Amino acid sequence: MGTIVETRSGRVEGFELEGAKVFRGIPFARPPVGPLRLRPPLPEIPWPGVRRAAEHGPTAPQNGSMTGALLGLPSAKHSEDCLSLGVVTPACDGGRRPVMVWIHGGGFVFGAGSQAVYESPGFALRGDVVVVTINYRLGAFGWLALPELGAEEGGVIGNQGLLDQIAALEWVRDCIDRFGGDPANVTIFGESAGAMSVGTLLGTPRAAGLFGRAILQSGAAHNVAPLETAARVAEVLMKELDLAPGDVARLRELPVERILEAQGRAIFQMASLVRGIPFQPTLDGLVLPEQPLDALSAGASRDVSVLVGTNRDEWRLFGLADTKARELDDESLLRRVERNVPGRDAAGRPHAERAITTYRDARRAAGLPATAADLWFAIEGDRFFGVPALRLAERRVAAGGAPVHKYLFTWASPALGGALGSCHALEIPFVFGTAPSLPALRTFVGEGEPADRLSLEMRDAWTSFARSGDPSHPGLGVWPRFEPLRAPTLVFGAGSRVEDGPHRDELAFWNGLL
Repeated sequence: MGTIVETRSGRVEGFELEGAKVFRGIPFARPPVGPLRLRPPLPEIPWPGVRRAAEHGPTAPQNGSMTGALLGLPSAKHSEDCLSLGVVTPACDGGRRPVMVWIHGGGFVFGAGSQAVYESPGFALRGDVVVVTINYRLGAFGWLALPELGAEEGGVIGNQGLLDQIAALEWVRDCIDRFGGDPANVTIFGESAGAMSVGTLLGTPRAAGLFGRAILQSGAAHNVAPLETAARVAEVLMKELDLAPGDVARLRELPVERILEAQGRAIFQMASLVRGIPFQPTLDGLVLPEQPLDALSAGASRDVSVLVGTNRDEWRLFGLADTKARELDDESLLRRVERNVPGRDAAGRPHAERAITTYRDARRAAGLPATAADLWFAIEGDRFFGVPALRLAERRVAAGGAPVHKYLFTWASPALGGALGSCHALEIPFVFGTAPSLPALRTFVGEGEPADRLSLEMRDAWTSFARSGDPSHPGLGVWPRFEPLRAPTLVFGAGSRVEDGPHRDELAFWNGLL
């Protein structure tokens, strides 16, 4: 018999894996199906007897992903009945261990907390922490901002996925002590859309008090759409479904696959509407009354310790699907950058032209390649990830309160002949220490003593931060707090070290623009 734990809605039976206690597929909310589609989550339905918690629950409805294919991650069964979570703990003994709640990435349209790369008994055991991985609704099911939803009970427009995350954190508050965790010491951490969710939660009033520390990997607090933009995205999807703009009742009746097919088509049409992610949190005035960055400036989450960072070559991952990027010349590069960085400075010089010159000079000075493709990847990586991370750190420091720490990940992937560099998502297997057990990840990450050492440095930093708010540890040394003038940054790579203001010139270009 496995370990049995009493939750707020019934008993669950986990199992042992590599010395840790593992529980999978625990419901934290009612299935959002039928009339509950596109509504805020409701408390889970209690169950009789003992519920087996040996299998992951279904993933949220989603289409395939390039990242999943690159990592060789198997596809999983998806269903609207997806609001479940997993727990990995050293012991269910009332030990009051730090709790780390992982919010997965995937552009708010794919992914799951149950992906093998996130389930690491070794991470929990080495750090003596309790790890919780959660699902939340994705794409149209979690983030569709139909204005008509505001007239329903609750009045939530487009933030169902965010409320799912909050519901999972409320479950942690209510139940995690029975799994050996301390509900008063919760760290939320995530990557990409997961980190963007963390940044949003930092500025969400309903999430206040549910966590005391936050780790943001390649994502910050810039991804909240104005209600008008989100409504236009919803209009495009409804048109693809041949539905009238306000026909919520019919939308709730459509098969899941039909919505996913329309969502896939609609995303390609939305490039002119949004410069980035179509489905994301919405500034609805209710769940999100103001932009998270503005809330942070006003003192929201000032008592929450923050660790935030990015990867040096974020955009190279997305370059896999951008075949024309490899053929860029100076003229076509300028046209691309002008679309994303329009306007001119006070002297009348185009911002795009200044960006290209700044990045070319900085890369050449650092001995880095500066082809048109290299410049495109570097500029987009900072526009979408690097600058938002810096802004979040600056706002939190300016508001005072708990400490902030910043990092830059520079380990290069050996995959595809090194074309990916230190790309988006590469740090995840290092944080969880899962590459040795997953062959596809070994190809992506690399092998050998330096890779193993880097993984231990990152794992111990993350769990040290969860325990005390300070990521320093003996294997890494002192990691100074971030302050904007000096900008001390832990550079993770083949030889991890602290640097003051890496990429300072490139990031300074964006002052006044982002």
